[in-house]
Amino acid sequence: MPHWMSRRLLGLLRKEWLQILRDPSSLAIAFVLPGGLLLLFGYGVSLDARQVPVGLVIEQPSTAAQSFTAAFQNSPYFEPRLYATLQDGREAVRRHHVKGLVVLPSDFSQRIAGASTGSAEAPIGVILNGVDANSARLLQGYIQGVWSNWLQQESDAHGLGLGLVEPVAAEIRVWFNPELESRHFLVPGLLVVNMTLVGALLTALVFAREWERGTLEALLVTPVTIDEILIGKLLPYFVLGLGGMVLSVLMALGLFDVPLRGSFWVLALCSTLFLLTALGMGLLISIVTRNQFLAGMIALLVTFLPAFLLSGFLFDIDSMPTPVRALTYLVAARYFVTILQTLFLAGDVWSLILPNAAALALMAGALLGLSRRLLHKRLE
Repeated sequence: MPHWMSRRLLGLLRKEWLQILRDPSSLAIAFVLPGGLLLLFGYGVSLDARQVPVGLVIEQPSTAAQSFTAAFQNSPYFEPRLYATLQDGREAVRRHHVKGLVVLPSDFSQRIAGASTGSAEAPIGVILNGVDANSARLLQGYIQGVWSNWLQQESDAHGLGLGLVEPVAAEIRVWFNPELESRHFLVPGLLVVNMTLVGALLTALVFAREWERGTLEALLVTPVTIDEILIGKLLPYFVLGLGGMVLSVLMALGLFDVPLRGSFWVLALCSTLFLLTALGMGLLISIVTRNQFLAGMIALLVTFLPAFLLSGFLFDIDSMPTPVRALTYLVAARYFVTILQTLFLAGDVWSLILPNAAALALMAGALLGLSRRLLHKRLE
C-alpha cells in the first residue's frame, strides 16, 4: 500500500473516532441499538420451527391414514395442508408453499401391517425443501418424532408392544440441497449483504458529504444538470457493486462449490434491480439527512441490519410473528434473497423469480424517483 494511502486511512480513522467521541448520539447508539436488537431477537425472531406448513398426500383414505393425519394436526410444530395428488404436493414444495411433503401411499395400512413382519417397503415418503439446511434438519427431526410417537400409540392401542416401532423407517428425500450443506444456503445470502454495503451504506454518504462541506452549491453553478450529477455520483458505485457481485459468484462457485442451477443472465438482471434499489435507498437517506454520521447510522438501521435479520438470510421468515413477517415485505433484501436461493439451488422457477423481481423494480423506481424529486426541490 502506498505511503499516501496509509496516511489517508489513518486520517479517516482518526476523524471517525473523534466524531464518535464528540457526538452525543454515539451514546444513544451504544445503548438504544443493543436494546432494540435484544427486543428483536427476544420477541421478533424465533429460531424454533413452529407452525411449519407441511403438505400431506393421502392416496387412499383409511382409518390408519386418518389417525396419522390427526397426529400432524395436533402437533404445535406443523400446519398441515392436504393435497389430492402427489403432483399437487410436489408443485407446492417447488413453489415454497410448504416446507415439506409427507406421502401416504395407497397401501399405507398394508405396509404398516407388514412392517411388523420385516417388510422392507417404507410406509410413508417424505420430501423436504433443502434450500434452508437448518430448517430442513429441524423439519426432518420433527416429522420423525411425529412418526415415532404415532407408531408407539398404534402399538399400544393394538397391544403390539414395541415390536412395531423398530422395523419401520420413513423414506426421506431432500430437494434442492440433498447434502444439507449450510454454505449452499448462506453463501447466496452473502451476495445481498455485500451489495447492500456498497449500494446503500456507501451511497448514503455521497450527498451528505457534499452538504457538510458546502461543495454541492459550487457544483450547481456549472453547466451540469441534476440528472448528470445523479448519474455521476451513482454510476461508480453501480459498477463497483456489480463487480463485487461477479467476484462473489465466482467465489461461491469455485471455492464453496455452490451450484448455480439457474441462468447467469437472470442473476445479473435481478442483481441490477436490487443494486438500483439499494442505491436509491442510500441516495434518499443522503439527501434527506445532510449529515454523514446520521446518514450512516440510518442506512445501517434500515438497510444493513434488515438484510441480516428480516430477509430470510439467517432466520426463517415463516417462523416470525405475524407483525414482523408483515414488516419484511418492506425489506428489499427479502425479495433478492428469495431470488438468489431459487437461482442457485432450484433453477429458473419463474413463479418465484418474476414476482420478486417485479417488487425490486417497483421499489427501485420509487426510491430513485423520490430521490430525484427531493434533490431538485432542495436545490431550487
